[in-house]
Amino acid sequence: MDNCFLIVNKIAKNKAKDHISLSYDERFLRRKKLVSDNGFEFLVNLPETKSLSENQAFRLQSGNLILIKNKKESLLEIKGKNLMQLIWHIGNRHMPCQIEKDRIFIQHDEVIKKMILKLGGKVKKVLKPFKPEGGAYGIGRTHSHKH
Repeated sequence: MDNCFLIVNKIAKNKAKDHISLSYDERFLRRKKLVSDNGFEFLVNLPETKSLSENQAFRLQSGNLILIKNKKESLLEIKGKNLMQLIWHIGNRHMPCQIEKDRIFIQHDEVIKKMILKLGGKVKKVLKPFKPEGGAYGIGRTHSHKH
């Protein structure tokens, strides 16, 4: 099994030997055995935990690159006339949130779905890649109060 110790930023897709589709939660890792979308096994062993992004790549000991893609996952699309209020309540719960002009996306959560509906929001289940906002100043990840 090949090992990866390094993440490469923004590579051309045609330079990658293979690709791997990872969910938002799976893109936060330090040490883990992974299997590419075409079945190639490799071990990621980074010096510290990293939040990975689409179009970065794992550089393997062999020199091969495995391109990271955002996997489609079960999300809730949220809309409403009171969108700013809904965003505030989601942020108050430290939930990762993808914010667009007239809608937001969060990972599927029945408790939060009920809260949004109670606050007058509209909720629809969708299957799409999740690209939430970063942490403070747009870097890192948001975390619960458990950190």
